[in-house]
Amino acid sequence: MVQNILSKVVGAKYIAILRTWVPNLAAWGTVGGVALVHFTDWRLFLDYVPYIRGKFKDE
Repeated sequence: MVQNILSKVVGAKYIAILRTWVPNLAAWGTVGGVALVHFTDWRLFLDYVPYIRGKFKDE
């Protein structure tokens, strides 16, 4: 169903190109997310993880 809608808007050629790029984009998105957490205040992100949240209450 989604492919039918996309093929009407974009075209079959571009859908095939997009399918080859999706794994690459997902990998680079993951790398970017990890880099964002690494280079910013990691406590800001880890405060939303339930198990880790309670470990740093005394700081």
